[in-house]
Amino acid sequence: MKIGEVSKWHPFVDSEGTVWDLSFLDAHEAIFTHKCEEKKDRDYKFIVSYSSHCFCKDYPEQTELEKQRLMYPSPRESRPFCKRRYLLAQRYLKNIILTLDKQRIIHAGYGSYAVLEVLDEESRSIYYHVPFKVFRENKKFRLHITSAYPVMEKPGGKKVGFYVIAYNLAHNKPLPHP
Repeated sequence: MKIGEVSKWHPFVDSEGTVWDLSFLDAHEAIFTHKCEEKKDRDYKFIVSYSSHCFCKDYPEQTELEKQRLMYPSPRESRPFCKRRYLLAQRYLKNIILTLDKQRIIHAGYGSYAVLEVLDEESRSIYYHVPFKVFRENKKFRLHITSAYPVMEKPGGKKVGFYVIAYNLAHNKPLPHP
């Protein structure tokens, strides 16, 4: 699949030799069927890709040596691997994306949208901010996850329906904005 983002992520190998598989973030198709009572059901097929921000993050408290040991090189940038982001992405991210039509989506600013609220590794409810962009690329619908990370407070933002976004994209209309 030829897209303008990483389509296949290579594993991260940490300084102890542990291999962290990232194949769950490889690009894939997602088909959403909008059930319509008055009209024929409509399928929206997207090619989905993920950025390294879904599993990488540098923290101010990390030393330069710690950052270098955790460095994950990707075509656009290198960033330190983040175990917490990785575990959340591994546990939730693909399922969240495959059920976007059932998720609470909000405007996330900068022309992107986000979904949130999951259980963390200790079964506590947390806000998992997953901003994404939708666009056309080579006549195909694209959905690119720009980041995915836990936040302490529920992010604000006006709600928007996934099928409104998909419909507007399909009909070359402006995408919803707050």
